Amino acid sequence: MNWKMGVLGLALFLVLSGQSIFAQEVDLTGTWVGKLSVAGGSLALVMHFKKQGDGWTGTVDSPDQGAKGIPISSISLEGRNLEVKVDSVMGTYKATVSEDNKTLTGKWSQNNVSLDLVLTKGAKVSAPKRTQVPKPPFPYKAIEVKINNPKAKGVTLAGTLTVPNGKGPFPAVVLVSGSGPQNRDEELMGHKPFLVLADYLSRRGIAVLRYDDRGTHDSKGDFMTATTLDFASDSLAAVAFLKKRKEINPRKIGIVGHSEGGLVAPIAASQSNDVGFIVLMAGTGVTGEEILYLQSSLLARAGGASEEDIKLNRELQGAIFKIIREEKNDQRAAEKIIAAMDQFLAKQSEEKKAEIKDTVAALRIQARAMVNPWFRTFLTLDPAPYLKKTRVPVLAINGEKDLQVDADQNLPKIEAALKAGGNKRYTIKRMPNLNHLFQKSVTGSPMEYQSIEETINPAALKAIGDWIVKVVGPPAK
Repeated sequence: MNWKMGVLGLALFLVLSGQSIFAQEVDLTGTWVGKLSVAGGSLALVMHFKKQGDGWTGTVDSPDQGAKGIPISSISLEGRNLEVKVDSVMGTYKATVSEDNKTLTGKWSQNNVSLDLVLTKGAKVSAPKRTQVPKPPFPYKAIEVKINNPKAKGVTLAGTLTVPNGKGPFPAVVLVSGSGPQNRDEELMGHKPFLVLADYLSRRGIAVLRYDDRGTHDSKGDFMTATTLDFASDSLAAVAFLKKRKEINPRKIGIVGHSEGGLVAPIAASQSNDVGFIVLMAGTGVTGEEILYLQSSLLARAGGASEEDIKLNRELQGAIFKIIREEKNDQRAAEKIIAAMDQFLAKQSEEKKAEIKDTVAALRIQARAMVNPWFRTFLTLDPAPYLKKTRVPVLAINGEKDLQVDADQNLPKIEAALKAGGNKRYTIKRMPNLNHLFQKSVTGSPMEYQSIEETINPAALKAIGDWIVKVVGPPAK
């Protein structure tokens, strides 16, 4: 899941500022590049500094995570000792500036985990290899389209419809992305999963419609006030659009949703007879609150956090989520969340206070974001009632090493809800060694996503393609 909040998401929001008091001038001016070694790979980090008065300002990029031009806000420089505090992600970088002003050598600390980080002045960031980027000639047409959602004021979705060459009419799918503002390719860390999936399915005789999320890239509308239920409305507008196309078989239109899109799909299918089948890629079977408790512990453990810190994080999450559930006024909820954080910090030992104070400070900044409409809805939204009402064929596919939407937590719940609703036309697949993006992985950690060359493992592509062809019948000639 590509989550909307810093506590869920993967992007680095870094901020730096400060002064130099070293008698022999330290020159930070320019671009500094390095890599964080993480489980299963590495993440590039780029800092841009410029002199301003007696101090320094600049921006930071995390190119592997799609974060660029992030404003700098807090630097401390004493002699050649540099300390960069990054409140928004609870991170700190402490380093020594080399005598020739060409190297920063130190440690990046975040969530009680410290990693070596050496930044080199003027170094270049190499583009990651992406071996599955589609290459021409293409046996299908790519058509730019606009989709109006009549049930949502001001929402027009911009997308791409790929239609196989031939007479048709063709079966079709609508692709629905995971959480966070996504473009039509569901692009992240140099990967374009939906571009790869659309190419694969269209080569197998299936038309594919993918679109930019409302209010994102070329689509119109307000993303920040939208909820999962609104995204289901958008997906149904896309289905209605396909029904009117002469190249498309109106009785063979399905929805393929990834992550949050795997929650959108059964909501849409339970609300409209126009949806002929659904595919849940890392879809959820429990509430967002349950997802986040397990997700946080799995990610923290993979990052090297202690069991004590995992327990403390769970305690704080529980207090925050209770406030969000019970306090409906956003202003009061944010104030109560901040108070709960302060109370939590006050209960800790002096040693622990010093260790986690930056973490709590960053969460205080994020308190207002925690009460936005999307998160309030996601926290309590239960997929089970929608799955029980889903009568069409369902494929639920999860990666065995997914740390964001755990297969063992969610697949049994998805199956149980489908059974309870009397649906017998479903297939449940647990894919060995695949992560949340359906890449073949070592640990499943999101830190691996960028370093893995493949975008979607061929076994996952085949599982989805084979199942859809079985449901809709052989390709049109």
